[in-house]
Amino acid sequence: MSICKVSGILIQRDEQVLEVAPGEHVTFGRGPADLVLPDPAVSRLAGRIDVVDDYWLISNLSRASTYVVDNPEGGGEFVKVPPGRVRAPIPFELARVRLPAESVSFLVFAPEHTLFHPDAPREGTETVLAFPLDVTAKYFLILVALCEPRLRDPLSTVIPTVPEIIIRLAHLGLGRSAVNFHIDYLARVKLRVKTPEQPGKSDWQRAAIVSLALRHDLVTARHLELLGAPVRPLR
Repeated sequence: MSICKVSGILIQRDEQVLEVAPGEHVTFGRGPADLVLPDPAVSRLAGRIDVVDDYWLISNLSRASTYVVDNPEGGGEFVKVPPGRVRAPIPFELARVRLPAESVSFLVFAPEHTLFHPDAPREGTETVLAFPLDVTAKYFLILVALCEPRLRDPLSTVIPTVPEIIIRLAHLGLGRSAVNFHIDYLARVKLRVKTPEQPGKSDWQRAAIVSLALRHDLVTARHLELLGAPVRPLR
């Protein structure tokens, strides 16, 4: 079976689009640079992107600023690139590079990753799912609602409260006790999150659920359609 792959990456900021082939590189910064970011908080030569086959590397050439590369389509994944870090590999097909200046960012489109999909059945005992979840169950809708802020904005730190989940899933007619029951069921039975020695904040259970679900892609952006349109803007 042959695999057709796009070579190189695309870098986009507003109307400017740069096409970079494998073995090539571009610089970004306040200027002079290939991608000019006209903000006084951005270094003149802020960084460099190198393209290697079907992935890319980013170098932070600033002296004091940490950059964040996040996945706009993912579940909160991001990579921090500290000052002086050279050729950090980025695993996302679509990535947003954020600089610590007001509204300074750009997108990088990398080739689609090659995935292994075996056609022939494997011998031996079938592997059991570590976290068996029923996407048609009410608890799964609550799980998606808990993860929604992070799915829509990977850098969000918002974790919906129980009253907010009740409003978000108003069509289910759930009360506070029902939502708390499903959250506890997710934590103890389905995801088996560990209780911290000193729980501290009351929302530790919801935070642990969201962290585990997004870390293992148990909930992804495609599940947001199960919730319908937001009833109000997320915080």
